[in-house]
Amino acid sequence: MILWREARVVSVVREWDGAVEYDVDVLAADGSARHCRALAYPRLVGKPEIGELVLLNTTALERGLGTGGYALIVAVPNRIPDDVPLGPGHLVKARYTPLQAMVLGVDEQESEHHAVLADADDLLGMPVIVADLHSSLPAIVAGLRHPTPTCRVGYVMTDGGALPAWFSRSVAGLRDAGWIDVCITAGQAFGGDLEAVSVHSALLAARHVAGVDVVVVAQGPGNLGTGTRWGFSGVQAGEVLNAAAVLNGRPVAALRISGADARDRHRGVSHHSLTAYGRVALTPADVVVPDLSSIPELAELAEKIDRQAADLVTPVGRHREVRMPVDGLMDALRSVPGGLSTMGRGLDDDPAAFLAAAAAGRHARTLLDQAKA
Repeated sequence: MILWREARVVSVVREWDGAVEYDVDVLAADGSARHCRALAYPRLVGKPEIGELVLLNTTALERGLGTGGYALIVAVPNRIPDDVPLGPGHLVKARYTPLQAMVLGVDEQESEHHAVLADADDLLGMPVIVADLHSSLPAIVAGLRHPTPTCRVGYVMTDGGALPAWFSRSVAGLRDAGWIDVCITAGQAFGGDLEAVSVHSALLAARHVAGVDVVVVAQGPGNLGTGTRWGFSGVQAGEVLNAAAVLNGRPVAALRISGADARDRHRGVSHHSLTAYGRVALTPADVVVPDLSSIPELAELAEKIDRQAADLVTPVGRHREVRMPVDGLMDALRSVPGGLSTMGRGLDDDPAAFLAAAAAGRHARTLLDQAKA
């Protein structure tokens, strides 16, 4: 189940909050070496130095899977990392794996915020924007900030993709730029500014502890799909809409849209959105349909999207349709810190994907403005 390899650290490529990317030479039994990229989470395995021997997990790399193409550094076998003081906190994430980590949950008894969250049960109408893909996060925030950044934004990372929030350069870049105010990791995900046992407690912590105005919820990088109706990690997007509604939030569904995906099931509105929002979500939400008809090269795609989205909204489905213009959003998207990428495609390769996400952010911003009026 795991391919183990030894490697020698050659150089540091780059660092961001919680992670270090290295160039390493992977050592073969015959003494030869091949080059690859490797990622270390210093708070889990320490910080390898140039020239040190490291132990790698190369399983995903050998299989040619996406999400960065990294080997993962498991240990520095000749040097034990310095101890990290234990406690407070007894919330274990990545439970019963070799790298399980103990963190302080925002909602547990040892937390200074426990009293606030002990009986918290109401999001007070806060907009909760739900997306399938992690790559939607920066585009949604761009829509929220256009034309002026006057709201506090939280990001709740679920455990459908990567478990460490440290893996996400998008989160690091958005936080450094002041585009998001807090990252909360829920379930088995960890490494956020706040840790939560469940999506429900993460949403409540965002509202009552972090004091944000709006929350974006999406899985971490590295979503999993099997080409089946139900076998994809983003199915939890429908469950998050349910959680937002149960807690008296305003659930907003961002559609996963593509005009460039080679797979027919993801062209127009992805079957992931149609299943998660159409079958899993049991409470009404605002389904944001971007009005792409004003962009000539997207006019045909816009017609397809309208036909597909009709199955989700009344009178056929249970959700509320919100048609949202996209004027000005391309400029907003070009200003995203670190740029945009989804399934290896950038903004110019698949503008519809990012415009759909930004339109959901724009709608949530409208809700905030209406609440303040």
